[in-house]
Amino acid sequence: MKKVFWVAFIWVLTLSFAWTGDALAQKKFLTLASGSPGGVYYPLGGGMAVAIQKTTDLRCAAESTGASVENCRLVGAKESDMGMVMGSIAYKATQGQDPFKEKLPLVSLFQMYPAPEHIVTLSGKGIRSVKDLKGKKVSIDVPGSGCAVMARAILEEYGFNLQKDLTIANLSQSESVQALKDGVVDAVFFNFAYPGSAVMDLAATRDIVLIPLEPSMADRLVKKYPYYVKITIPAKTYPKADYDVLCLGDSNVLVANQAMDSEVAYKAVRAIFENVHKGQWALINIHPIAAQLTPQNAVNSPIPLHPGALKYFKEVGAVK
Repeated sequence: MKKVFWVAFIWVLTLSFAWTGDALAQKKFLTLASGSPGGVYYPLGGGMAVAIQKTTDLRCAAESTGASVENCRLVGAKESDMGMVMGSIAYKATQGQDPFKEKLPLVSLFQMYPAPEHIVTLSGKGIRSVKDLKGKKVSIDVPGSGCAVMARAILEEYGFNLQKDLTIANLSQSESVQALKDGVVDAVFFNFAYPGSAVMDLAATRDIVLIPLEPSMADRLVKKYPYYVKITIPAKTYPKADYDVLCLGDSNVLVANQAMDSEVAYKAVRAIFENVHKGQWALINIHPIAAQLTPQNAVNSPIPLHPGALKYFKEVGAVK
């Protein structure tokens, strides 16, 4: 009798483990391509992945990448499910414009926030305008990043020949911080929401100078690149920068492949927006820029919204 009991018990236990394994195997696993440490994408992307993982029946993990251009390619090729991308880069990806050789099947889950292109140098270098970068060594972020694309647009509009008039370095955000501290480069370009941790790191040990664009040049750039916007970094956002800084900026969107299941898109978007301000997984505790994650801001995307995302925004009244 005991033998029969133990055989039955083991059989039930085996079935239980098999059912649990099947359930885990069937649970949808998502990846979210973010950016490199030092900017906003990296921590915010991690926070979004946690919110999705903890509050839905989806599994989700964030991964560090080279950011916008790389993320478009990853999501377009279905090598990642979601990607944090600058709006201009998302637009170019869907249109097959440089640096993309073909149109990528991307849609927006939502707009996150606008981000200014920070141009940072140190006191004592005599650099007060972009014009003063002639003959200098400048880091514009890693190849393939939206920051590098925007930096090149700015420098070229100022009339620089990028091969002859200055030395370009393609360093990551953390590498750029150290290179500027060590005097290896004279100025660096960063693209992220303010306040950016990379600039705060610099300001903690060095006297930083933020280089503004002249209003006429900002107007020219926005006219030439209609997917860019003018953004002002308010005075005192960073230590010793007690002046407003006019910048060229870009929107930032979370993109998905057009083939993403509508219910998956809906669940992911709802999980993120329901965990912006409250709860154990509140994104506002990850980075203050999360305050801009509102349904009203979210629907202002440079590329069409995914039907699953649109369903959520209709439910909350952001779209009629």
